[in-house]
Amino acid sequence: MMTPSSEPIAPLAPPAASWWSKHQISIVPWLFLLPALVMFGVYVIGPIFESIALSFYDWDGLGTPKYIGFGNYVELAGDEDFYIALKNNVIWFFGFLLAIPAGLGLALLLNQKVFGIRLAKSLFFFPFVISQVVIGLVFSWFYDPTNGLLLHVMGFFGMEPVAILSDDTLVTYGIVIAGLYPQIAYCMILYLTGLNNLRPDLIEAARLEGAKGWTMLWKIVLPQLRPATFIAVVVTVVGSLRSFDMVSIMTQGGPFGQSRVLAYYMYEKALSEYGYRMGYGTAIATVLFLLMLVYIVFVLRRVYKQEQETE
Repeated sequence: MMTPSSEPIAPLAPPAASWWSKHQISIVPWLFLLPALVMFGVYVIGPIFESIALSFYDWDGLGTPKYIGFGNYVELAGDEDFYIALKNNVIWFFGFLLAIPAGLGLALLLNQKVFGIRLAKSLFFFPFVISQVVIGLVFSWFYDPTNGLLLHVMGFFGMEPVAILSDDTLVTYGIVIAGLYPQIAYCMILYLTGLNNLRPDLIEAARLEGAKGWTMLWKIVLPQLRPATFIAVVVTVVGSLRSFDMVSIMTQGGPFGQSRVLAYYMYEKALSEYGYRMGYGTAIATVLFLLMLVYIVFVLRRVYKQEQETE
């Protein structure tokens, strides 16, 4: 029984929250990302800065590097072969963009529910799983002006044979066509995945409104394929900028260096018997990296804006 002089006992105050309990939601994700960030910094970011620093030196890969400042870049500005490689990269860029509409067209064709369509899908998917070396060799045989398939096709139509890989005006376009072969297959796979995820209620509503053909494709299908288109554009553009393997396999930069791209020209100057100029090669690599960096920044901005719109 409480007496008049007694006072009520105040409840105990809850224990103060620790610093960890207040911040663990924001810290834990970074703890999981830390190993990957460390590996990325050591094996990607570190070598990038090391390569940029090496571009300011004259070094053959064995002796003592000699600092020459912007000497490699000054020489690069007057290098005609560099501009040929840069021009070929531009041709690769615009040529590779054809893979996106071609992949979309094949995906729309193969998305039909008819007998044997799975076999057709597997045949069109086949180029994507083949090694680039195999594709390069096959197209080299295809372009062979002495006994290649192209020779017989042109002869059937009464045309004179053309040595594409020996023609300095056609060689880059011939290699781009070979590179498009697997790239179209990759874009097709992306669009097939997107077509399988279309919203059927929107399709049915559009049909009830009388939409069909180009109207259905433009107004209903393509807006839902925007994520697939975005990925296809990113992968295609990056693939066009780092084109090396097809050039190395089919022409090794020939004839007379007219099929070089920046990646292959970098290899020739830095690592082949024609150069062993590591500083000059890394200067070419730095220019290629800056070109890709501009595009990567643009892509990241687009991704950020899309995430902001969906929130």
